[in-house]
Amino acid sequence: MHIRDILKNNPLVLAPMAGITDFPFRRICKEMGAGLVFSEMVSVEALIREHKRTHGMLHTDSAERPVVFQIFGSKPASMAEAAHIVSQGEVDFIDINMGCPVPKIIKSGAGSALLRDIGLAKEIMAAVVGASKVPVTVKIRLGWDARNIVAVDIAQAAEAAGIAAVTVHARTKVQGFSGQADWNMIRTVKRSVAIPVIGNGDVRTAQDAKRIMDETGCDGVMIGRAIQGYPWIFREAKQYFETGMVPAPPTLEERQAVMLRHLHDMACLVGEDVGVREMRKHLCWYTKGLHDGAEFRTRINHLVRVNDMKRAIEDFFAILSTSVMTEQHAAY
Repeated sequence: MHIRDILKNNPLVLAPMAGITDFPFRRICKEMGAGLVFSEMVSVEALIREHKRTHGMLHTDSAERPVVFQIFGSKPASMAEAAHIVSQGEVDFIDINMGCPVPKIIKSGAGSALLRDIGLAKEIMAAVVGASKVPVTVKIRLGWDARNIVAVDIAQAAEAAGIAAVTVHARTKVQGFSGQADWNMIRTVKRSVAIPVIGNGDVRTAQDAKRIMDETGCDGVMIGRAIQGYPWIFREAKQYFETGMVPAPPTLEERQAVMLRHLHDMACLVGEDVGVREMRKHLCWYTKGLHDGAEFRTRINHLVRVNDMKRAIEDFFAILSTSVMTEQHAAY
């Protein structure tokens, strides 16, 4: 598949987010309007050692495709071996993580640490491209800090290595997720290479998604933290791109249905014990900003069974719906 064609058809991209962009959530985002979805990052060392849960992270089906599986590591040989393994499966692209700022990833020499060693970054990109049966992309940050901006150098090296596209998170490693993303640098990178460039950083609304593309000329827009508990941002952005209008926010019924579906799919995928634990954070995000959401979040963080969690969701929305109807009646 040609990533340029995918982005031209639908430029909205779900970011790779550790512990968040699992298979059930990716499929929901795809249905909401995402054109391309990324997996959470997968450790190459765990993958080549046949760690069972790590291999489970590669689960996919046709409903979410095209899909990108992101890998991270610091050894060219391990990255190549993992890329060969991943590309044997049902996957459309492999992405190399060169942007994660998390300390334990940095200590292993992976993620943003590679921005300080362009030579090693080039070796890794060449090794992965050579071993993969599918096209390879790379996700980077601007550089380690403001005095060491290497995004253009990395992007040009990626193009030379045969990388199919580059995603630019317009912050440095030192910034983490603070401060303001420098969209001007996305435009600079876009002008420096012929391969597609996906812009990332500070995209919180449908309007932001359109604006980053207009201002930078990027080929796609990757949405990250804004999707936590709100996959509807893809529906809103897609309609805004097509019509200039943002649709109404999800109804309470829609929110409840998605939460129950996500819970069910997660439990089916990884089992009840792990599924319930993994869903706690998702359910907390889904209910952020809703009336009495704090009380609900406290309640579900003590639950260990799917049926109990399902009942808590249903009870929460039943009370919430009653409160809304009471307020509407009072208004009349």
